[in-house]
Amino acid sequence: MSVIELLAPAGDKDKLAAALDYGADAVYLGGQQFGLRAPAANFSVADLKQALDCAHGRGKKIYLTLNAYLHEHEMASLENYLEELKPLSTDGYIVSDAGVLSRVRAVDPQREIHLSTQANTLNAAACEFWRRQGVQRVNLGRELALDDIRAIRARSAMELEVFVHGAMCVAYSGRCLLSTALTGRSANAGACAQPCRWNYALVEETRPGQAFPIEEDSRGSYLMNSRDLCLLPLLPDLLASGVQSLKIEGRMKTLYYVAAVTRVYRAAIDAWLADPAGYVCDPLWRAELDKVSHRPYTTDFLPAGDATVHSADSRYRRTHDFLAVVRAVDGAGRALVEGRNRFHAGETVEVIGPQMRQQEFVVAAGEDEQGEPCSCIQPNARVWLSVPVTVQPGDLLRREKDHGDGWAVGGGTNAAPAAG
Repeated sequence: MSVIELLAPAGDKDKLAAALDYGADAVYLGGQQFGLRAPAANFSVADLKQALDCAHGRGKKIYLTLNAYLHEHEMASLENYLEELKPLSTDGYIVSDAGVLSRVRAVDPQREIHLSTQANTLNAAACEFWRRQGVQRVNLGRELALDDIRAIRARSAMELEVFVHGAMCVAYSGRCLLSTALTGRSANAGACAQPCRWNYALVEETRPGQAFPIEEDSRGSYLMNSRDLCLLPLLPDLLASGVQSLKIEGRMKTLYYVAAVTRVYRAAIDAWLADPAGYVCDPLWRAELDKVSHRPYTTDFLPAGDATVHSADSRYRRTHDFLAVVRAVDGAGRALVEGRNRFHAGETVEVIGPQMRQQEFVVAAGEDEQGEPCSCIQPNARVWLSVPVTVQPGDLLRREKDHGDGWAVGGGTNAAPAAG
């Protein structure tokens, strides 16, 4: 196999740049209508044109998500939107709804079409059906085991894509009505409130004021709380199975997540392509994936059987804090950094960059953009720092967390599970 595409998420312009810088071959992103990540920053038509120019100038691709399931009253708006998008050079649309597929083919018949994982494609006959409808690529359902993927590859000419990393949905192929039922926010229209992550208890009918934990645990019971996917340990088997594209979940996650995860899978894929027989999974790669915010990892569904639900809690594991982005460097060993979390002169931090570059240094006092001394870098502040190591624009600064368990409560870098 000569070509394996690494497909990374981009929730905004900064994350797009990070995905491209840190090794993605292609990026998927949402427009301002009909995608399944409505709360993300997303891209206007003008933004999308700029993004395409940027990606294509680097020989990389962009796929636009149109993967919401639409009601009849939305179809006219979809056609108008497709007319707006038609002049652009988007490399493909990601769709779920057969009606959306039919409208794309009618309005923009030359556009490449990819089928979302939400279409829950699990067999070769389905792949061939979609190929006859004009689909060029299918993102296979995560309900599949490795042997299933091999069998599909043997029986279908369809281009195949699989998720390799990120949050998973507790529902079948991500199609869930729980958020709609409890909050009025439809997951299938891009507004999931993630009620599967909430703490639930048992209430007996005649005792409406008394809630009983389903399991005796001070944290509560998280019966629907899914683990995060991490297929790095199984990458050789997956690559050898004949899939063409490996997809990272995370359009709602941080720039740091996109950069850190993309560079690990870039390094692993390149190592396998260079020497499949001699490939060894570098322990550094797996350690790096632990440094982004995540729930406990699983290799479900490759192979099937590893428990997908983590019932102990809904907390993220995060051993490191994302501190700043390097925006510019000068010829005097200084870097202009833009803060994301507060840090101070005298702290030991680590800079990471593409191609697995990483090196620690001690922060020295800097100057703000007005030339005033600055020993504390605040979120969103831009400060010039003297940096005793090699850095480039787009590199990131991080710091190991100072508490022992490495857990973080709340949103972290994870948000809604993948729907691509």
